[in-house]
Amino acid sequence: MEGNPPITAQEANIRDVIANRAADLLADLKTFVDTPTGPGAADGLRSLRGVMRSRLEKLGATCEELPGDPKPAWLESKPSSAPPPPTLIARRTSIGDDAANRILLSGHLDTVHDPASAFRHLTLSSDGKKATGPGCVDMKGGLVIALHALEVLHSLGVPVRWSFILNSDEETGSFHSDRALRNAATSHDVGLALEPAMPDGGLVVERPGSGQFMIECHGRAAHVGRDFANGVSAVNLLAERVLRVARIPRPTMGIVANVGPLEGSVATNVVPDHARAWGNMRYPTTPDAEYLKSSIQALATSVNSMPRANVEMVFNRPAKPLTPQVERLALLARSCAEALGQRLPFGKTGGVCDGNNLQAAGLPTIDTLGVRGGGLHTPQEWIEIPSLVERCQLLALLLCRLSKGA
Repeated sequence: MEGNPPITAQEANIRDVIANRAADLLADLKTFVDTPTGPGAADGLRSLRGVMRSRLEKLGATCEELPGDPKPAWLESKPSSAPPPPTLIARRTSIGDDAANRILLSGHLDTVHDPASAFRHLTLSSDGKKATGPGCVDMKGGLVIALHALEVLHSLGVPVRWSFILNSDEETGSFHSDRALRNAATSHDVGLALEPAMPDGGLVVERPGSGQFMIECHGRAAHVGRDFANGVSAVNLLAERVLRVARIPRPTMGIVANVGPLEGSVATNVVPDHARAWGNMRYPTTPDAEYLKSSIQALATSVNSMPRANVEMVFNRPAKPLTPQVERLALLARSCAEALGQRLPFGKTGGVCDGNNLQAAGLPTIDTLGVRGGGLHTPQEWIEIPSLVERCQLLALLLCRLSKGA
């Protein structure tokens, strides 16, 4: 690519060593994908966490498992009785150069895929250019390239001050790991999260914030046939509020409020006295979050001291704007891509991730350094196999240049 920044002999060596690891990258991807880490897969999460810990310790990292925090009980219809999963953090920050950037890599072990479903294994296409499998791109491919990038840099004696934080609840909002993420952010200079790249291989430089809410309505139970007039339907009260939520969004401004799961009566011949609905909010700025907060809170009412509706809310992912520090980091990543003959366009997305949490804690973060693919969160999730090598090279080169104070 004409006009690319020059690549040094050391960087060319890093590039070539990673290219020779193509088969190992794919083998690790298969192992990771074939280890179920979807909802309820505590054993799979424990196994994959152990694999990551073992390999990071071989690089000289000191590892610690931080206990997870409980999340608000109202977030789920039937709260889990399982203990919160721990967050693994591996630290290798003592390399003799206190001036080097302290880099925090961030990844998640969990996926959205049901471990009992038929979509359980990595399957290669006939031409070997693509593969499908649960979490192959979101984000087990990202975990694999990060692991190999660190291993190659270590084997070549490239000094990098890094930590690697790995949680197990990103797909459900990182409620258990939020405190660990934010604490880690405060002791680093740069954040690199391994979410999958945009469809064109691009880097997301701006994300909205996200919040969750629940509307709970109370009525008066009655027999439908004998005493219908004395009943107060909580379902009807909830339906009226759901329709009010539908008037809140301002999509052209990036302000979204969506109602998802609903819970009401268990029988058609009983006026229901209780009903609930859960929803999600997205917003680009703090004032927009305040607008959503006041709009949702207005749905709570009481009649004659009896609560007819109450609301719970939490804004768990603050908005992630494009700051000057993030832009500088993104431009450095682009220069690394161009040195490798790759393209790295910039873009925005409506999705959220742990990069939101890290940046909200003050850490400039870019968060789509993972592999290319598509079909995220579906039984068609797929990965471009060549992106394992290409994105591993990009990440390793970025780590190398950051370690030199770039």
